[in-house]
Amino acid sequence: MDQTTANAQSDTQQEATVLDQSQPTQEQQVDFQSLIPEDYKEEKSLQNFSNMNDFVKSYLHSQKLVGADKIPVPNKMATDEDWKAVYDRLGRPETPDGYKYNLPKETKLEESTLKAFSEEAHKLGLLPKQAEGIINYYNSIAEQSEQAATVNEEAARAEAEAELRKEYGPAYDLKIAQARNLATNTFGQDFLRDTKLADGSVLGNHPQVVRAFADLASKMSEDGIVQGEAASAMTVKEIDGEIESLTQPGSAYWDKTHINHRKAVSEVQRLYELKNNG
Repeated sequence: MDQTTANAQSDTQQEATVLDQSQPTQEQQVDFQSLIPEDYKEEKSLQNFSNMNDFVKSYLHSQKLVGADKIPVPNKMATDEDWKAVYDRLGRPETPDGYKYNLPKETKLEESTLKAFSEEAHKLGLLPKQAEGIINYYNSIAEQSEQAATVNEEAARAEAEAELRKEYGPAYDLKIAQARNLATNTFGQDFLRDTKLADGSVLGNHPQVVRAFADLASKMSEDGIVQGEAASAMTVKEIDGEIESLTQPGSAYWDKTHINHRKAVSEVQRLYELKNNG
């Protein structure tokens, strides 16, 4: 081999070396699990790692926790005393009186209810914010229930009034006054209003109840505790009966030559007006 050829081969080798160095080397993928020593391969905490980067991050994070104020979680063998210590460390008040509730002035919860709840919350280890959140939720439910009950009560009262007005007609006010007077003087002033049945409805909103007192009052119409200040009136049924009596075949209402014809016609007209306007 002459000198020229030798020099050419040397240049070619140097160029190949430069080219090899200019190309990025591929990172060799290593199975992290293969790096774990045999004695630790069964450790479950290590089986979650697939590369060294994740393992290092986890290690550094655990190192930062060293010396921190940690609260150990009791295991299944823990006693009530163990759990009490955890609750206290988390921030449970020393006594049930330590719970404070920021409730609206018109809250529906009584003081005795709040006290009983605080005692139970303390036993369960609730934090102050947790206890307050629960009691606020319960209070809102109670308010919604009362509002719904009020709406239902008003609807029942309106329905009962409509039914009885249709039945009693012009005598409605009298009948209701007599029924109220009888119930009040017999059972007390607020009997019909405050007495509630098993379904929560008010006794005085039931047409059957009001009708029963009104019917009883009619039979006792001579009694002052029933009449009160009310004036006499006729029910729709009584008006219909009077009209039927005045308009019977052969009566003065149909005989224009009868001396009482005009009077009968006028009375029947008055009764219809009373019935329709009642």
